[in-house]
Amino acid sequence: MMNTQKIFAGFQPNRKLIAAGLVLGGVGSVAGLVGTVLVGAALATAGRSWLKQLESAPAERAARTLAQAKAASQAGLDAWRSAAPAN
Repeated sequence: MMNTQKIFAGFQPNRKLIAAGLVLGGVGSVAGLVGTVLVGAALATAGRSWLKQLESAPAERAARTLAQAKAASQAGLDAWRSAAPAN
């Protein structure tokens, strides 16, 4: 079994350079997180103002469209039944 002290005896990284890299990495991570939060806040604000500008609420529009789709489906079914030949 080899002694690990002999294996890593020549490996001596620059501790100041490692510390500086860790600090810069931490600062970059924090800056990225702050940027992500700012983008999210801007998108949320824009979404709220867009929803206020709509003539009707999205739920109302969805309900109206669903009612139209049901009516169209029923009309198509009625037309298909009336066009079917009687046996």
